[in-house]
Amino acid sequence: MPGEHARPTSTLFRSTPGTGAPPAHGKHSRRGSFAGRLRRRILAYRDIEFLSSRIPGDGGAAEEECLLLVHTRRVVGQVHYRICAVCAEGVITGVDIEERLRSSGLGTRALSHLRSRHPGIAWRSTLTRRTTQELLRRMRIPTAPSAAALCVHVQVAPRAVGPAGAHPLGPRRPGRPGAGR
Repeated sequence: MPGEHARPTSTLFRSTPGTGAPPAHGKHSRRGSFAGRLRRRILAYRDIEFLSSRIPGDGGAAEEECLLLVHTRRVVGQVHYRICAVCAEGVITGVDIEERLRSSGLGTRALSHLRSRHPGIAWRSTLTRRTTQELLRRMRIPTAPSAAALCVHVQVAPRAVGPAGAHPLGPRRPGRPGAGR
């Protein structure tokens, strides 16, 4: 028969299906920690947009403002702050960044953007969490020991904290139907 010579006659040279381990590289494989951190840092510097919004309040001299960090129509972080134009002083009252982007430099970029957006403002903070204090120390933003050390116009009431386990950015979208979570 023609073509019979091309077929292997022995199982010695045949590969058995499923015995080899899957390759460690490829389009959908897990990347190492260095590659993942690098990818998140590039995402933080290239794909994140900053949008500023005012939070309606009492209409005093210093209204609460919010800098939204947006990635493809999804809020991945927020910086809450108040600015007093009379005293040229600003107070950062909250920094919330998604867990996966915390070590990407996004917090530093957001505070740098805030400083460039409002030049000539002396910034302080009322935050006491360890992660935000480290960020503020790197950015050389002093932490106010109490609300009494702040400008009279920018007296800040402590932000309400949600229930234990609540996400700082608000409720998450429910999973897709049929996607076993």
